[in-house]
Amino acid sequence: MVLGSRGYLMKITNIRACQPPCNSPADWRTSLGQILVAIDTDAGITGYGVGGGGAAGIHIVRTVLSDLLVGRVPEPVESIWDDMYQATLPFGRKGVAMMALSGVDLALWDLRGKVAGKSVAQLLGGPIHAVMPTYTTVWDHIPTAQFGRHRAFKIHLGKMTDAADVGSFVDVMKRARDRVGPDVALMIDAWMKWDVPFTLRFAERAASLKLDWIEEPLSPDDFAGYAELVQRCPIPIAGGEHEFTAAAFAELIERRLHHIVQPDVCWCGGMTELVKIYRTAKAHGVRVCPHRGAEIWGLHALATLDPQPLAESGRPWMTWVGGQPAIVDGLIAAPSGPGFGVEIDEAVCGLAHEKNAE
Repeated sequence: MVLGSRGYLMKITNIRACQPPCNSPADWRTSLGQILVAIDTDAGITGYGVGGGGAAGIHIVRTVLSDLLVGRVPEPVESIWDDMYQATLPFGRKGVAMMALSGVDLALWDLRGKVAGKSVAQLLGGPIHAVMPTYTTVWDHIPTAQFGRHRAFKIHLGKMTDAADVGSFVDVMKRARDRVGPDVALMIDAWMKWDVPFTLRFAERAASLKLDWIEEPLSPDDFAGYAELVQRCPIPIAGGEHEFTAAAFAELIERRLHHIVQPDVCWCGGMTELVKIYRTAKAHGVRVCPHRGAEIWGLHALATLDPQPLAESGRPWMTWVGGQPAIVDGLIAAPSGPGFGVEIDEAVCGLAHEKNAE
């Protein structure tokens, strides 16, 4: 039961969404980039979440999801998720619609924590990690400025030409290993651009480099290819950044198509789905390492649900997300304030003018 200050059932009065101005990359990460969702209630409490999908995601929030939720009690969040999924089923299930739904779900979890006076980590059972190690993703080489800031590094090879041969990629990773030394975790992101033979040739030549994983070497839809890689590749296979919903992750996990799954809580369906993904992964002995897990939205799950947390540094252009904990000496802690602990300046984000007159 969600009660307002005078003992009545609190209800949702408005759902707002915008795409805050920021210096995001000039590609799909801007045109379909992060959106801010606010859920207002008649108790004067507002929950905030971040989803994706740019203007298209905003349209889904303002129409289908707002029409579904305004006037309702904001609990139970899990049942509301089911209703949102059903409402978007004809055009959703994955992609932009699920990104938009994620922002609403996260705002509901923020609201849930604020009403209870607890952090999301406390709602999930209480933190088991006071601090968590972080890693950062860099392009082709590791800048000197990143040394000491993180405990591990991932080299993104997506900007290298599609025609690059195996030797070119191996050389990049050899230089990275020489730079960080033998004891620092080192991974690569192939950005869905390889195939099975190429991945196996690379892994054979790079096996001595002791890489922690190869991320998304294949298209997310190439289940047969991933099934072959997890059996034959000497380097662990990771993926799932571009997958959506706990049901889809259950198939990846139960069929053991990845050694490590990497859901993005702002895309995969929100906290409601991330909790389910952790639960399924635990039952099958598969590791979860969320995409951009050091962002405020994922940190609470890592602190509470993850037996081996490794938090990827956040999207640097999202400076409008206030309350984001700092990374100190390669470690980060989840906020302890109510909800996600996020602080939003609605005027700066461009959200204030959308609030309905009461």
